[in-house]
Amino acid sequence: MNFKTLLVNLNNEAETERLMPTAIMLARQFDAHLIGLYALQNMEVYASVSMQLTGAALEQLRESQEAQAARVKAAFEKQTAAEDFVAEWRQIETSVAATGEQVAEQARCVDLVILSQTDADLDSPALASAQRRIIEHSGRPVLVIPRVGEIHSIGKRTLIGWSGTGESARAAHDAIPFMQQGDETRIFWITGTGATAESAMKESGHDLACNLDRHGIRTVVSHRPKSQIAIGDELLNEAADTGADLIVTGAFGHSRLYDFVIGATTSHLLAHMTSPVLFSR
Repeated sequence: MNFKTLLVNLNNEAETERLMPTAIMLARQFDAHLIGLYALQNMEVYASVSMQLTGAALEQLRESQEAQAARVKAAFEKQTAAEDFVAEWRQIETSVAATGEQVAEQARCVDLVILSQTDADLDSPALASAQRRIIEHSGRPVLVIPRVGEIHSIGKRTLIGWSGTGESARAAHDAIPFMQQGDETRIFWITGTGATAESAMKESGHDLACNLDRHGIRTVVSHRPKSQIAIGDELLNEAADTGADLIVTGAFGHSRLYDFVIGATTSHLLAHMTSPVLFSR
């Protein structure tokens, strides 16, 4: 089992500089075909603002987009030119609103998608929305790289955030290529949800450990009692305490209403991650 086709989504030059070293590291590690994808976003002009935009202004916006696409492509090709693996450039045209869905369509026939963590202070809300749609609708595992810090390895020490759900089961099995090349995998869950639920969680967690062991993966299990802090922070704390360089978890396992009222673990990790996180839906 291996990742043989990787897709890295590149939105701008700064993100390209951030993501490409990790994408190249993984393409080398798995001897994989690497696809660099850029979505050129055509501006959506609504009736309320169309009178304020001249043809020249629209043309200037288009030229700016095309110039950025060319710079990103040049950076991608420069960084992969000396590599032994195959590097493929793809550019698609889309609208701002449809970007996430169209990138998800491109991603459905690859083994792993690589995205950058967004910055709420610098990036547009549309970029965060597109990221969520890619995670939700690509049907593929999505590896999100934190926007700060150096990445030297991914999967040497893996932390699985286990919840016994279909999403967490898919994530755990999607991450097997990382774990097979790593040193240790830890299956981690939160207790304090009731005796019946805890018994089921313990049983399924140990069953997962046995399955991973059959894949040649050294696995341990651990848990913490439920506290007042968010589950996302529990995962981040466990990762820091155990030196994990990869967190693996199911994504968006609840309804949007649940996310709004309770606070989604996925959204929390996307906002506060300190190490790469592999999400599966």
